[in-house]
Amino acid sequence: MVTIKEIADRCGVSPTTVSNVINGKAKTSRETQEKILAAIEETGYKPNYVAKGLRMQRTRIIAIIAEDIAQFTSPPVIESIMEYSEEHDYRVTVRNLRLYARWGDTWYDSEEAYHSIVDPVLQDVLSARVDGVIYLAGHARIIRCFDEMLPFPAVMCYAFSDSAKVPSVVIDDEKSACEIVSLLLNKGHERIGFIGGKQENIHTQQRLIGYQRALFEHGVPFDPDLVYYGEWTRESGWLGAETLSARKPSAFFAISDKMAGGVYDYLNSRKIRIGREISVAGFDDESIAAYFNPPLTTTALPLSEIGQCAAELLIDRIEGEQEENTGEPDVRRFPCHLVKRSSIG
Repeated sequence: MVTIKEIADRCGVSPTTVSNVINGKAKTSRETQEKILAAIEETGYKPNYVAKGLRMQRTRIIAIIAEDIAQFTSPPVIESIMEYSEEHDYRVTVRNLRLYARWGDTWYDSEEAYHSIVDPVLQDVLSARVDGVIYLAGHARIIRCFDEMLPFPAVMCYAFSDSAKVPSVVIDDEKSACEIVSLLLNKGHERIGFIGGKQENIHTQQRLIGYQRALFEHGVPFDPDLVYYGEWTRESGWLGAETLSARKPSAFFAISDKMAGGVYDYLNSRKIRIGREISVAGFDDESIAAYFNPPLTTTALPLSEIGQCAAELLIDRIEGEQEENTGEPDVRRFPCHLVKRSSIG
C-alpha cells in the first residue's frame, strides 16, 4: 500500500507538505499542489483514516450493533446509516448479535442471556476506539445496554433507550395506525377487527392506540371484543380472523403483513372475496404484500429515514454540533407511508 512518505519522496517534498495538501491546508505553490495531487491519483493513494483519527483522538469509525441483520427491517436501516456516514467521511463497522437466529423469541425476558452476547461486543467496539455507536434493534422496546459512563456518543435505532443521554429514533406506530384505520372508516367500515401481536409489545400497544384514536375521531365506539392478541405470524393471523369473524367485522386491520397473510388464508378458505365482501389492511409493506391476491393495502416503514436520522444525530454529537441530552428522553418519531392497493373496498 502506498504511504504518504512515498508520495512525498516522489514529489520531492516533505510528508508534512503532502498532508497539508490532502487536508486543504497547503501553504505551497499551485504547481507543487498539482504535482502532489497528480501523484496521489497515479498511485491510487488512500489516506489512512484510522491513523489520522488516532492523531486527532478520533478514528472516524462508527459501529452499528444490530440485534439481527436477518430481520427484514435491518438492511435498509444499515444501508441508510452507511450512506450518510460515508458522505460525511466516516467508515462503518457492523456487529451482528444474531439474537433471533440464536434464540428466536425466547431471549426477550432473559437479561442474562442478552447481556452474555451484547456486553462482549460493547467491550470490543470500545477497544476499537470507535467514535460512536448506533444500536439497531429488531423490534421496539425499552433497551438497557448502555452504561451511563459510556465514553462515546450513542443512538438507539428502532427502539427506546432507557438513558436520557442516548436519543432514540423510532417509527410513529400510533400515527401510522390511525391513518390506515381512518382510511377504512372513510370507506364506510365501522366494525374493524384488530389483529395484533403480543399484548405487552410496544408496537401492538401503540398501533392499538392509533386504532382507538381513529375510531374516536370518527365518532365510532371502541369495541374490545373486536381486538385479538396473538403472535407475529401468519398462523396467528388465521386464528385472529377466525376468532373475530364471530363478531361480524366488515374489515380487518392486521398490524403486520405476515398476519395479514393469515387473514387472507382464512378468508380464502371460506371463499370470502377480499376487497369486495370484506376489506383487509396490513402494516410494514413487506415485499410480498404487493403480490397478495388482491394486492394488500398497507403502510410502509420509513426505514431509510430512520437510518439517516440516527447517523445524523450521532455524527452531530461526535463533532460537538449538538450537545448530549441530559434531561428528558430525546425521541424522534417517523410516520409510515400509506400504500393503497385493492384489498379495501
